[in-house]
Amino acid sequence: MKHLAFVHRNDTRFAVGDFSPVLSVFSHLELGSTVSPFLLLDHIGPGRLLPSTRRQGVNEHPHRGFETVTLVYAGEIEHRDSTGGGGVIGAGDVQWMTAAAGVVHRELFSEAFTQRGGRFEMIQLWVNLPAADKLGAPRYQSLARAAIPVVTLADGESRVRVIAGTFADRQGPALTHTRMNVLDVELAAGGQLEVATEDGDTALVYLRSGRLQFAPEEPLEEQGLAVLSNAGNGFPVTAMERSRLLVLTGARIDEPINGHGPFVMNSYEEILQAYEDVRNGTLGAVKPAGE
Repeated sequence: MKHLAFVHRNDTRFAVGDFSPVLSVFSHLELGSTVSPFLLLDHIGPGRLLPSTRRQGVNEHPHRGFETVTLVYAGEIEHRDSTGGGGVIGAGDVQWMTAAAGVVHRELFSEAFTQRGGRFEMIQLWVNLPAADKLGAPRYQSLARAAIPVVTLADGESRVRVIAGTFADRQGPALTHTRMNVLDVELAAGGQLEVATEDGDTALVYLRSGRLQFAPEEPLEEQGLAVLSNAGNGFPVTAMERSRLLVLTGARIDEPINGHGPFVMNSYEEILQAYEDVRNGTLGAVKPAGE
């Protein structure tokens, strides 16, 4: 069985474009390969958007060498990129963008949500790609809420949404390049979750809200990240009050990581090439809807 290795916290809030507040939960720049195959997790909000005529968010920017996964809990985001991929995702939806060889994209609050305003909350996760796939073809997956399987646990109140990988024999809709599970979980007070993993896998639990316990004297407070040991198969977690959490597990990618700004490659020379390709227009520009 895996055990709680340590709890990581970062309480600094900042802005990403117009998105604010943003909590940087973890990054490979802090934790290195400890979180492999995951690279970064930002918790955007909770916040409130005032009605406006100006579209807000993050305008055109490039990526190469990894994937961005955006989970929307409240609000509505529109994504457009240089491959023609994109769409609008709302509460319960997920977008999984594989930048791979490179895309230029933008992420803005949708026009309708901009006009009416309201509460927003999102998580953005960065997932690494193995070296063999870093210069592969980009891909965009829009995972509608209705397409994401929901498993109800034994207490009848706790639920697990299977975004990627498997849980209780249910398969998540996301196509991934390496073996991983991405589980969006809500536990009732006293509810227990049994997470199955393979020995050697990375296992992370981010607590959006509530309070969890891994073992006596091992609590996890709201907006903390639990990093489990690599050794062992699976682990249990118990909710001490109603809790919302994200469970990330997967096979490690044991390759060098060289990340700089919007690029994550294996070497500094590849980073320099990415900047050169942006400069000469190789990654293109965002295409309007329908192109």
